[in-house]
Amino acid sequence: MNLIDPRSIYALWRRDVTRFVRTPSRIIGSISMPLLFLVFLGFGFSDAAIPGLPAGVDYLQYLVPGMVGFTMLFGSSFAGLSILSDQDVGFLKEILVAPVSRTSIVLGRIAGGSTTALVQAVLILVLSVPLGFRFDSLLLLPLAAVFLVLIAVTFVGFGVALASQFSDSEGFGLIIQFVIFPLFFLSGALYPVESLPDPIRILAFMNPLTYGVDGLRAVLVGSAAYPLLLDFGALVVSSVLMVAIGTYLFERVEAV
Repeated sequence: MNLIDPRSIYALWRRDVTRFVRTPSRIIGSISMPLLFLVFLGFGFSDAAIPGLPAGVDYLQYLVPGMVGFTMLFGSSFAGLSILSDQDVGFLKEILVAPVSRTSIVLGRIAGGSTTALVQAVLILVLSVPLGFRFDSLLLLPLAAVFLVLIAVTFVGFGVALASQFSDSEGFGLIIQFVIFPLFFLSGALYPVESLPDPIRILAFMNPLTYGVDGLRAVLVGSAAYPLLLDFGALVVSSVLMVAIGTYLFERVEAV
């Protein structure tokens, strides 16, 4: 059995994307919360004096990359739910007993989850423009896409790793929400990390989303707290690590 089977990866990717496109309610639900954050916080705090906010950057400009990062986090991590829903209908058992490597299954899931998360993030970016968001440079959009992919791969891998430890979607849903929101609030998406107390700031520096949001802010707004190379390197390491952990844990899932 080949370790990586491109046809199997493509089949799983296509299945996830098709299922996503055919459920408009999922698309609307996935972008509704970030959009509400943008509208209410972006306009509500537009004239507020927020400590640590970069000079010359209004709050809406600061907030949009954070909401894009949150959309990626939310959409990518919940990709693990598709594994558990497939388990409920028996599809997971079929692919586990098929002559396909577990690595190919994980990569297919990561590809599908990353694609759907990217669609959600692009929708948030497009919808932010009528609200007043302006790109610092359209030429840097390909670099923004690189950061989006790295964020997606990191947290889809995380979602797969976590889902492989659960047998029911209800338990997974509760735990993933318990994990997602601390990661979100510690990422600098809503306010500068530098304004946090030192012990909490250490946790923020250990959060991959911190570097994802900062990298997006650098290329979309032209303002960042850390060097762009540091943001990129941290995300590369986290994405490779999460894919490796997700593959390792999924290898131990039994076909029941």
